[in-house]
Amino acid sequence: MADKPKQKTTKLIDKFGRHIDYIRLSVTDRCDFRCVYCMTEDMTFLPRKEILTLEELYRVARVFTELGVRKIRLTGGEPMVRSNVMSLVEKLGALPGLEELLLTTNGAQLEKYAGPLKAAGVNRINISIDSLDAQRFKRISRVGKLDKVLAGIDAANAAGFDRIKLNSVIMRGYNDDEVVSLAEYAIERDIDIAFIEEMPLGEASDHNREDTTCSNAWVRKVIEEKFKLADSTETTAGPSRYVQVQGKKSRIAFISPVTHNFCEDCNRVRVTVEGRLLLCLGNEHSIDLRAILRDSQCSDDDLKQALIDSMEIKPERHYFFDKDHVQPVRLMNMTGG
Repeated sequence: MADKPKQKTTKLIDKFGRHIDYIRLSVTDRCDFRCVYCMTEDMTFLPRKEILTLEELYRVARVFTELGVRKIRLTGGEPMVRSNVMSLVEKLGALPGLEELLLTTNGAQLEKYAGPLKAAGVNRINISIDSLDAQRFKRISRVGKLDKVLAGIDAANAAGFDRIKLNSVIMRGYNDDEVVSLAEYAIERDIDIAFIEEMPLGEASDHNREDTTCSNAWVRKVIEEKFKLADSTETTAGPSRYVQVQGKKSRIAFISPVTHNFCEDCNRVRVTVEGRLLLCLGNEHSIDLRAILRDSQCSDDDLKQALIDSMEIKPERHYFFDKDHVQPVRLMNMTGG
């Protein structure tokens, strides 16, 4: 493949002028939970030979940083169930030019890993928690144990990450009466919390997503009955819209993929664990990186050119619940959280 024309750019800029400097890198499609909005009850996972090795994941990350990516978030599935994942975290933490190494986790493994993750260079961590009631938590996660997650949150808080943010997917009929108690839990610990509208990715096996999705406008109204909130201009690499809780250290974030299209300033792409580069959360536009990684004739320059070329097919926006547009059939664990 040495006959390809020389690269004309070394940055990832799509045809809408958006600069991609943030990737979400999935390290596994497996998880020790089976959350109702993320997986079906009887999941079939990818064969081992189809998923990227840790070395391949590192190569992808390294090449992305050489093209200007400054933030990498490790996702899954549950990243911490991947065998020997800490070896990858340590190598990523030492990448030249990387400003932030982030992690999204269900928290169940953090009692063991919070300290090592911080030492390896993880700056910020997001922990999913959708209920503070043990039985309800188990209903939503199907198999998760709330006490393990709460202990994991405490361990993360003690480890001294730059920021900790809880993620809560609010679902009508499941946990919509816990909005205030979840916010209070975060505020009492001086950590942030994000409320996330349920994303219509794939078909849920036990509910209709259109029936359970709660708008964040409603969530904010409920919170404002208890706390004074002030809009903030502060942003992070992701789609969160922040408000500050008056008199408190905690921020509350709203991620609203259904009721508020946040695509105009999208700076992100996703790499699935089987090496599919997803250019948009809500569309199927993608390229196969695994084929390039496993072709002995392909160099890092070929991989870089593929990433640069992929910017031409990054769509302008997603269209969740719009029946005039094809909806993604992949579940969230296959997408990378």
